[in-house]
Amino acid sequence: MVSRWVGNLLHGAANPFKRRRHPLKRRDDLSKLTDKVAVVTGASKGIGASIAEHLAAEGASVVVNYASSKTAADAVVGHITAQGGKAIAVQGDVSKPADVAKLFAETRQAYGKLDILVNNAGVFEFLPLEAITPEHFHKQFDLNVLGLLLTTQEAVKLMGADGGSIVNVSSIVGPMPAPMASVYSATKAAVDAITVSLAGELGARKIRVNSINPGMVETEGLHAAGFAESDFRKHVEATTPLGRIAQPRDIATAALFFASDDAGWVTGQTLVLSGGARQ
Repeated sequence: MVSRWVGNLLHGAANPFKRRRHPLKRRDDLSKLTDKVAVVTGASKGIGASIAEHLAAEGASVVVNYASSKTAADAVVGHITAQGGKAIAVQGDVSKPADVAKLFAETRQAYGKLDILVNNAGVFEFLPLEAITPEHFHKQFDLNVLGLLLTTQEAVKLMGADGGSIVNVSSIVGPMPAPMASVYSATKAAVDAITVSLAGELGARKIRVNSINPGMVETEGLHAAGFAESDFRKHVEATTPLGRIAQPRDIATAALFFASDDAGWVTGQTLVLSGGARQ
């Protein structure tokens, strides 16, 4: 019987174990996020802007959230629409419940649903122990942690029976805390813990929750903080196996993976994006 089966194969009979090849789809059908709607918080610049642009390039309709710079957010929307994508800008400080409610109300009004939330909005501030104040603590925890929870609360209300994807932008200093960043490191460790907790809680609703943990990234914030040409940057580059710091697109492509159905069997995970650097 085996020899007959092998003979049939050799003479061109159909292989019952060979996957049937699907005809090649049109390029328009190959976008990973066609018909999806995404909210990206803190998307007027840096990592958030790059994530918004990458999601839009793959077919998603994107809500570009911003806290203060309408001009910058409008520029991101303009770049997306110039490339044939769909996007709107919506103002909102995600540490404030009323602003969060407004953000998702405008998302519902514009697109009627939500499939993807990227919790990117955040702030960092480095201080030694003796300089830490309640203001320093709450400035970071209110945005980096409470804001993430508030946006997630509202986002899941807009996600339908097919579920969705939540991508939390954490930091390498969550699993690998840095000196003089005790509060910031604590906020990002909290983000990673929340990611795992919510992945278990929301899995039954087909909502996946993952986080990405970037190392140093060349953004406007890095330049504003004076790190762009610093000895610290040189040290990071010298100790990073890939020999450079990240660009926003390096982080955006990982966020795109988690947002898409390519990661349909992935939840509760954190991905370190540091070029191989381990503090």
